[in-house]
Amino acid sequence: MSRILKTVIVNGSLGKPSRTRSLLDSLHLQLGQALGQSAQAVRLDVRHIDLVDLVVDIGPVLYKDALSAQARDALEAIETADFLIVGSPVFRGSLPGLLKHLFDLVDQHALQGTPVLLAATGGSPRHSLVLDHQLRPLFGFFSALTLPIGVYATPEDIQNGVVVSEALHKHIALAVDLAVPVLSALAHSQRSSQPALHALERQAA
Repeated sequence: MSRILKTVIVNGSLGKPSRTRSLLDSLHLQLGQALGQSAQAVRLDVRHIDLVDLVVDIGPVLYKDALSAQARDALEAIETADFLIVGSPVFRGSLPGLLKHLFDLVDQHALQGTPVLLAATGGSPRHSLVLDHQLRPLFGFFSALTLPIGVYATPEDIQNGVVVSEALHKHIALAVDLAVPVLSALAHSQRSSQPALHALERQAA
């Protein structure tokens, strides 16, 4: 019997369609396939949150109490997820301000030990450092468990909503290979206190 991970995929793009969403869809597909084929099958129960759908709801809001029902529901989904996949486009060398604002509204203790797979898209390869210089520190603040390899894509890598770059396919495969043991351990862990961190400790022992 497969175990289920409640998974939330956050797309930080403000456009539709978006290369960021295409990258996230490819990650989701390949990760779901790999987990389903693993020795201890795991299924991702996925919810998508697209930032573009929340612009009006969270843009002018400074406190959770002022959020609409739709935005509050999205925030709760993020806070209670077993696993997050977060993708961001790069604007002027950083993540969009509204995406940062979304996570400013997340409870600072809600993501402790939660595995997070990072992804980003930008206009050129030189912006790939946004993964380590912007996104990883953000989730470090939350004491989340950012997975070892993030995935970055340029316009040449994704065309008409499809990943066309062999190098990107290989990088996605590497990210998936490194994520599967962590997520499998999390899904089969029976300990309730910081489950992802305890699962990793048992792997390393």
